[in-house]
Amino acid sequence: MTTVTDGFSAAFSNKSRGNIQPVTSIVSARDNIIIDDKLDPYKGEKIQSVTELDELSSSIQSEAINPLPEYKNIWQKIYYEYIVLDKTSLDVSLKESFLYNRDLKPVEEERRVWSWYNYLYFWLADCFNINTWQVAATGMQLGLNWWQCWLTVWIGYTWAAVYVVLNSRFGTAYHLSFPITVRASFGIFFSLWPVINRIVLAIVWYSVQAWLGAQPVSLMLQSIFGKDLPTRIPNHFSSPNSTTYQFMCFFIFWAVSVPFVLIAPHNIRHLFTVKAVLIPFAAFGFLIWTLKRSHGVIALGTLNDSAPHGSEFSWIFVKALMACISNFAALIINAPDFGRFATTPNASLFPQLIAIPLFFAITCLIGILVTAAGYHLYGINYWSPLDVLQQFLETTFTRGTRAGVFLISFVFALAQLGTNISANSLSCGTDMTSLFPRYINIRRGALFCAAMALCICPWNLMASSNKFTSALGAYAIFLSSIAGVICADYFLIRRGYVKLMHLFLAQKGSYYMYNNRYGINWRALVAYLCGIAPNLPGFINDVSPENKVSLGAVHLYYLGYPVGFAISFTIYSILCYFFPIAGVPVKNFLKDKGWFQTWAYVEDFEDEWKNEIRKPILDNDIDPLYEVEGLKKIY
Repeated sequence: MTTVTDGFSAAFSNKSRGNIQPVTSIVSARDNIIIDDKLDPYKGEKIQSVTELDELSSSIQSEAINPLPEYKNIWQKIYYEYIVLDKTSLDVSLKESFLYNRDLKPVEEERRVWSWYNYLYFWLADCFNINTWQVAATGMQLGLNWWQCWLTVWIGYTWAAVYVVLNSRFGTAYHLSFPITVRASFGIFFSLWPVINRIVLAIVWYSVQAWLGAQPVSLMLQSIFGKDLPTRIPNHFSSPNSTTYQFMCFFIFWAVSVPFVLIAPHNIRHLFTVKAVLIPFAAFGFLIWTLKRSHGVIALGTLNDSAPHGSEFSWIFVKALMACISNFAALIINAPDFGRFATTPNASLFPQLIAIPLFFAITCLIGILVTAAGYHLYGINYWSPLDVLQQFLETTFTRGTRAGVFLISFVFALAQLGTNISANSLSCGTDMTSLFPRYINIRRGALFCAAMALCICPWNLMASSNKFTSALGAYAIFLSSIAGVICADYFLIRRGYVKLMHLFLAQKGSYYMYNNRYGINWRALVAYLCGIAPNLPGFINDVSPENKVSLGAVHLYYLGYPVGFAISFTIYSILCYFFPIAGVPVKNFLKDKGWFQTWAYVEDFEDEWKNEIRKPILDNDIDPLYEVEGLKKIY
C-alpha cells in the first residue's frame, strides 16, 4: 500500500497513473489519500483504488472509481483508449459530464497567471495583423482621406474596448470561460446555441485569417526564390479568385499554425510576448522604409476619383467606424476566455480599456500612411499594405530589398498566427469542450477548427473590400445580440451576483435551469431574435444586391453591432421586469441599488460540486444578499 499526498491527482490527473488511465477529469487533487493495489477482475491486471484517510470529510468513495471493462474487439479498445478523453466520466451520465469538466471548471489560483502587462502584450501583439490594416484601409477605399479614416479608428476601437471590458468582467470575477458565463443568461442547455454560433463563426474566421496569412508567406518565398515564383508554378486552380500558388502559400501557413494551436491557454501568453517584442520594429521599420521611398510625400486627400459629401460622406464614415467594431465581434464575445486567467480583479480592466484604442490607433495609422505613401509611389489605392510591400519586390529586387521584405513578412505571418489562435482556434476549442467534454478538450477542439478551415473557401470571401466588410457585418449581427443579452443579465438584472455552483448543476432548484427541464431562458431567446431581426434586410441586400430593400434598412444595417446590442439589451431587460427571474439580489432592478460582484474563491470547487451533483433537489434557502454579506465587492 502506498500513501501519496495528491491521491486524486493520481487517479484523475492528465497523466495516467496506476493503470487507471484517465486523461482529464471532473475532479482534482486532494490530500491524504491512500492507494491500494488490487487485482482487476476484468483484465487480470493490477489497478489502484482510492481511500480517504479522513473518512468524515470524504465526498468520493472508492467504489466511485471503476476499472474499464475488458476490450471485446479492437474497435472497443480504440474507443476507450483514443476517443474517450475523460475516462472517469464513463460512470456518470452524459448530462453530468456536459455540466462540468477540467477545461470548463473555474480557473484556480495556480493557473491565474495573466498580470496587467500580459494583457498589454496581448493587445499589442493582436493589434498588428493584416486584418487590422485592411479594416483601416477600407475607409480609404470608400473615399475617406487619411485623417478622417484615422478618426473612425479611434472612435470605433474605443467602443470596442468598452464592449470587451464589459464582457470580460463576468469571466474575470468568477474565473469562467464564455461557454459557462453564457449559461447564466441563456440557461444551462440553451447556452449551447450561442456556443454553436460562436464555433461556426470561429471556424469561418480562422479560415479567413489563414488566407490572409498566405500573403506574407508568399512574400517570403518570393524573397528567397525570385519574384517570378508565382508564374513559374502552373495554375490548375478552378476558382478565379485564387491560383495554385496562392493555395500552396495558404496551406503552408495552415500547416505551420497547427503545432501552435496545441499550446495550453494559460501558456499562450508567451507567444504574445514574443510578438510584442518584434512588432514595433517591423511596423515602424515598414513605415520609415515606405516614407523614404516616397521621399516623405503622402497623398493627403481622398484616394478615389471624387470625395464623398453630405449624407453620402456621413454614412461612409459610419460604415468605416462600424467596421472597426465588427472586427472585434469575436474578441468581445470570447473576452472571458482570457479574462478568467487574470491575477487580480483589475488586471484585465484598465489595461484593456486603454490598450485597445491606443494600440489599434497607432497600428492603423501606420497602415493608413503606408497606403497613402503607396498611392503617391504607384498611383494605386491599395487595400492591403502588403500590396505595397509586394511592389517593393517588383520594382527593386536587390539583396537589401529581399532581406527587408522577408523580415517584415515574417513578423506579419507571426502576428497573423497569434491573432488566429487568440480570436478563433482557442475560442473554438474552449466552446467545443462544452458540447462533448467526454470526447473533446481544448486541444482537440482547436485542431477541429484548423481542420475545418480547409473546407472553407476564404479566397472568395476576400476577393474585394466590399465582400470583406460584408463578412464583418454578418459576423457582427449575430454576436452583438448575444453580447447584449449577457450584459443586460449580468450588469442590470443580477448586479454582478452569480450563484457559481448553479452554473454547473441541472437539478431542480438550479437558478439557471429557469424552472423548466430544458434549461431554456425564453427571455434570452426572444431578446436574441429581436436583436438580429432589424439587421437581416440590410444584410440580405449587402450580400445579394439584386434583392432591393429600403434605404433605411440599409442604413440600419450599417449600424449593425450597436443596434443589435442595444435592442437585445433593452428587450431582455423589459422581459425580466415583467417576468422576474430567480436568484437575483434585488427585487426591482430599476429602483433598487447595489452592486454584488465578488472575487470568487474556487480552490475547493470540485469537491463541493461532487457533493452537490448527488442532490436530487438543490437548496435555495440562502438569500443572495445574505450570501454576499461581508464579502469584498469588486467593480
